[in-house]
Amino acid sequence: MKRIFLVGALAVSTLGLSACGFTPLYATPGVTPGLASIETVAPDGRAGFLLREQLDDAFVHSGDAPSAYRLTLAINEQRYARGVRVDNVANRYELRMVVNWRLLDGKTGAEVRKGRSEAAVTYDSADQPYAAIAAQNDGQERAAAEVARNIQLDLAAWMAGGRKAKT
Repeated sequence: MKRIFLVGALAVSTLGLSACGFTPLYATPGVTPGLASIETVAPDGRAGFLLREQLDDAFVHSGDAPSAYRLTLAINEQRYARGVRVDNVANRYELRMVVNWRLLDGKTGAEVRKGRSEAAVTYDSADQPYAAIAAQNDGQERAAAEVARNIQLDLAAWMAGGRKAKT
């Protein structure tokens, strides 16, 4: 009985949202193919690799067709000690990743859009060297994922109607 009620409530809410003009972002014509036509060009290094990997997954980019756009990235990472033990050794860090990006037309190379996205994550640093490296790598992966998601939302909102995404 509860299941039938939930299915009915979901159907009514879906009809209600469509009646008031709500359209999901990725249902807007041109957004998904537009994102898939973006080639990501990232700087060398681990942060660049992680960001390019996240963006290619988010855009569902395949290297088969020629790209309509090129997304170039400039990455700046800074690490700050935030927690200090009694013996004055840092045991908590903040990693700030700032990415300035430019979307270029694939044919002409003209700048179509540009933006800046940033993320701040914290992580604990253990006394064991391998654990400290693993924690730092995890923080870098989380920051790259957050920045990539912000860039994806900004570009999807722009392709849907020229508006900047609220993040």
